[in-house]
Amino acid sequence: MSGHTIDPSLYRHRDAVPVSRALISVRDKTGLLELADALAAAGVEIVSTGSTASTIREAGHAVTDVSSVTGFPESLDGRVKTLHPAVHAGILADLRLESHERQLAELDIAAFELVVVNLYPFVETVASGADTAVVIENIDIGGPALVRAAAKNHANVAIAVSPASYPQIVKALTLGGTTLAQRQRLAGEAFAHTAAYDTAVAAYFAANVGVRAEHAASASASAPASAPDEEARVDFAPTLTLDAELQHTLRYGENAHQSAAIYATPGSHGIAQATQLHGKEMSYNNYVDADAALRAAYDFTEPAVAIIKHANPCGIAVASADAADPIADAHQRAHACDPVSAYGGVIAANRVVTRAMAETVKDIFTEVVIAPGFDPEALELLRTKKNIRLLELPAGYGRDAREVKQISGGLLVQDADRFDDFSSAGWTLVAGAEADAATRADLEFAWKASRAVKSNAILLASHGASVGVGMGQVNRVDSCHLAVDRAGERARGSVAASDAFFPFADGLQVLLDAGVRAVAQPGGSIRDDEVIAAAQAANVTMYFTGERHFFH
Repeated sequence: MSGHTIDPSLYRHRDAVPVSRALISVRDKTGLLELADALAAAGVEIVSTGSTASTIREAGHAVTDVSSVTGFPESLDGRVKTLHPAVHAGILADLRLESHERQLAELDIAAFELVVVNLYPFVETVASGADTAVVIENIDIGGPALVRAAAKNHANVAIAVSPASYPQIVKALTLGGTTLAQRQRLAGEAFAHTAAYDTAVAAYFAANVGVRAEHAASASASAPASAPDEEARVDFAPTLTLDAELQHTLRYGENAHQSAAIYATPGSHGIAQATQLHGKEMSYNNYVDADAALRAAYDFTEPAVAIIKHANPCGIAVASADAADPIADAHQRAHACDPVSAYGGVIAANRVVTRAMAETVKDIFTEVVIAPGFDPEALELLRTKKNIRLLELPAGYGRDAREVKQISGGLLVQDADRFDDFSSAGWTLVAGAEADAATRADLEFAWKASRAVKSNAILLASHGASVGVGMGQVNRVDSCHLAVDRAGERARGSVAASDAFFPFADGLQVLLDAGVRAVAQPGGSIRDDEVIAAAQAANVTMYFTGERHFFH
């Protein structure tokens, strides 16, 4: 349905619009009383709702309740307050038109020149883990209607959706009113605000409500993780809108001739929300590597450290059981995997960085250290290194449930690889003798750590630490050679994990010749019999995990 068409010659120009009447309805009370003080001092009539009205009234200012404007009480537990012609006509009247001015007079409705609204905390409610009923009650209806109405009528009305906008409103009161340019900017911010809000609501429904929950239950009951029921795939929304806020522009992108910026998704608790404690500005590549390092370190519940270079691990390790300082021990063991490649790398720890860990890091050229925190002595020591960047993760760090990757002309969306059953209890022994407890622990570590390696991925491990990594090769044989070469003598007696099956026995044979004593791999090749035969001939233990972990 198209809007009304009005003869442009009927419009009267308005630039500065004095504020004589304001509608205020906010959940976030930050700066509210300062704004109310300024409005009252300027003789502005304040119309308000619920707790906002109570807060302003308790501060000693006169307030007109919305119910006295509408002649209708707030009802349905506050679901209906401002959805009334007496409110919306006062916001939407275009007073550049004599006909609108005349109709307001006939209806005995006063115009608003300022609307101050912020919305129910939907994103925060979802992030808190609240149940569905509570989340639904935090979907704002009247608020977005007020915001959009005021923003549409910005020729006559200023709209403020954030306390950050209050100072300019206060200043405008002293200068005779808001300007058209100012109202246009505020309107743009308001429409962006409601668009982001609606996007968050749509994303919640797509990911958490109805079809997804039902199909997730049926899929878990009837289908293995490696082959999800087709019905479980129907929970992708027909349209996708990305909601992210600009944090800041970066010096450049992957290369110096590429512009770049970082955006943050509301409600997330990842690297985009990390606090930088020291060092020069983060680069695009720093963010990419640091996020990959976090992905690797936080795969483990034990104290763990991952060192990343160009999005691939130089080393991953968990702490020894008897380590005096577990996170320092994990770092030393991860660094020992490939000290040459670790030069200029990025370090992620899943525990607070201690003084002992800082002592080992300070003598290694490192671009970034990211962790859930830093002991004061560790922070003081690392701050003596001018160029190292220190990032502290937000509380509740976690990866987003879905991943989005841009391709030409569109986007690929998938559930994140959150498969977390790395226990060997469900593996199938296909060659050699059952592994003892220590070997099983190493195989489970290697299998988990291989998920952080770009495909084709081969990872050799010993005593909870990687000793050789082969990554990103176009065939698995080359990855095997690379892992063995990196490990050197440490390959003998180590265990190996492969992120996907061996298509032929030749790759496995490289590992067997190097002295690997046990292997974990998904299985599933049409030549599995040949691969199994090679392991049996070498009297090497091999398990099929039944799951792969490609990472491109």
